[in-house]
Amino acid sequence: MKKKELALEVIKRLKEAYPVAKCSLDYNEAWKLLVSVRLAAQCTDARVNIVVEKLYEKFPDINALADAPVEEIEEIVHPCGLGKSKARDISACMKILRDTYDCQVPDDFDKLLALPGVGRKSANLIIGDVFGKPAIVTDTHCIRLCNRIGLVDQLKDPKKVEMALWKIIPPEEGNDLCHRFVLHGREICTARTTPYCDHCCLQDICKKRI
Repeated sequence: MKKKELALEVIKRLKEAYPVAKCSLDYNEAWKLLVSVRLAAQCTDARVNIVVEKLYEKFPDINALADAPVEEIEEIVHPCGLGKSKARDISACMKILRDTYDCQVPDDFDKLLALPGVGRKSANLIIGDVFGKPAIVTDTHCIRLCNRIGLVDQLKDPKKVEMALWKIIPPEEGNDLCHRFVLHGREICTARTTPYCDHCCLQDICKKRI
């Protein structure tokens, strides 16, 4: 089976296994997803969802967060780890949104990438989830599963995995597929335990490069 054929079959089966594909970070505005994605680095989405509630209680909008002392932001986001750098990035990012974009999150990939603390993964997530544009989010689950299944060959660099997937995945499927990789990676194709291959909907087509 060629990689494009494999990709289409993986998409089909994961759609059946996980009909609802959405981000596990809680947000109701684009800027909040930017904040949560930054906090999620080396932290669980579940913890981020708890911490941001406290953050938004004190700083409920972009202006409030842009004006907030970095030390106060750090004090709240500290449980997510790397508090100093995350607080600094969030503060700088909110200032740019306020001063340059009139408190709106830009829908341009390169402009998102230029924001403090925003990498390709975060920019793709915003582009796909908020603006509904083609996007591929190469997080740890995506990279692990794509290598195991055989969609990519021994690629660990997120950008290289992303570029390889663009060649074989229909653009409109990329964003949802990556959300399903997260769900499948947490439930079946795990990293810290032996994968539950016996329960996997991809077991007969997976290369099983574990």
